[in-house]
Amino acid sequence: MLKLSLEAIEIIDSIDRGGSFAAAAEALHKVPSTISYTVGKLEDQLGFQLFARHGPRVSLTAAGRELLSEGRWLLRSASDLESRLRRIATGYESELRLVHDSLLPTTALVDDIRAFEVLACGTRLRISTEVMTGSWEALREGRVDLALAIGDPPAGLSHRARRLRAIDFVFCVAPQHPLAAVDHPLAQDDLVSHTAIVVADSARLLPPRTVGLFPGQSRITVSDIEAKIALQIAGLGCGFLPRCRVESALKKRELVAKDVADPRPSEPLWLAWNAEGEGEARKWWRLRLQAQSES
Repeated sequence: MLKLSLEAIEIIDSIDRGGSFAAAAEALHKVPSTISYTVGKLEDQLGFQLFARHGPRVSLTAAGRELLSEGRWLLRSASDLESRLRRIATGYESELRLVHDSLLPTTALVDDIRAFEVLACGTRLRISTEVMTGSWEALREGRVDLALAIGDPPAGLSHRARRLRAIDFVFCVAPQHPLAAVDHPLAQDDLVSHTAIVVADSARLLPPRTVGLFPGQSRITVSDIEAKIALQIAGLGCGFLPRCRVESALKKRELVAKDVADPRPSEPLWLAWNAEGEGEARKWWRLRLQAQSES
């Protein structure tokens, strides 16, 4: 009898992505004890360890990395087969995977999600976020079906991408930050001596982007835009923020907008999609999001 199952591989994949059993349990909506038991039982059956334990954090062993390398291919193949069979039977995919750049809040999609759920078509929605090039990479690598991505498309993807609208940026600091008192447009000489809060590009394979950082400038790097906003409100650093995410903080004077000599240009928001095997669910989302940009 085979010791590996698709469920076990999915658990191992989630542990690797989250870095801990607890993170995997949250992602898979399971209790941590179930994750721990499944991994321990599988390791006993296989006769070798898949993870090295470092307190609450874990990392794959060499054997675990090899298993997951092939296992992710199996997961993709099984998911593709399930969706293909369901499309043949009903026209709708079993699951639709949508990623959006973290600059765009998930709340911006609430009306779309609600309208899609009214269809009651049986397609499961899986919504995730990435940073900068990470959204493009997720689409290119086949991890998602639709992407709302920032910045120009990488080579080979422009023929299946449509520009929706622009995201505007504003340079922000907390009222107590030293730069808040400067009475002229901020130039490089003003900024370079102050810590910048930057969000790390989540791409693993494509070349990552860095925006709004001067050579030699001190930085604090975070993983998402929410953390960047929180640290800037706390007065721990400065940087450009998407205006759509900080309107409330600006009105409450938690942040103040500053003129800069070299403002950050608006970034285009793109809708991009996997061109192969489009079912009714992907078509519904693609046409709806395109229509919003044209209205």
